[in-house]
Amino acid sequence: MAITIEAPPSRVWPWLVQMGYDRGGWYSWDQLDNWGRASAETLHPEWQSIALGDRLPSMPDAKAWWEVAALEPERFLGLRASVDLRMRPFDPATTRPRFFTDSLWGFLLKELPGGRTRLVVSGYWCMSPRWLQTITSVLFLEPSHWIMQTRQFANLKRRAERDALRMD
Repeated sequence: MAITIEAPPSRVWPWLVQMGYDRGGWYSWDQLDNWGRASAETLHPEWQSIALGDRLPSMPDAKAWWEVAALEPERFLGLRASVDLRMRPFDPATTRPRFFTDSLWGFLLKELPGGRTRLVVSGYWCMSPRWLQTITSVLFLEPSHWIMQTRQFANLKRRAERDALRMD
């Protein structure tokens, strides 16, 4: 999925790096993806530092998270979430539980002429048992992801374009 934002990558990037439950939120439907907490409407300096291996909590008490798996400032942010079916995180480099879900979520910022950005979001998801992945994907994951990602795009666009106008 992708969207064009009327702001340069340097104005979009700060919104991405402050994502997380106890940070700026996820900019989608806060009742669903941020446990009812409102996503940030302003940039926060204390959330602008991000590094490989950092954990961006996805739920209260940091019981689950997206880990920063790839990072190229103002160009690419790659997140990974690996949890068993009881929502307990695991390290996929060492072992996988019998039943799990493993997800990648990537944000690519392509600079366009005129100080614009093409934000391309892609992901990968696998699950064990495999038969459950097909059912879950068709019935729940793909429709909900489309709805949530579309909302996140709209909110990121609004925030970054608003900030770009303020800076002009």
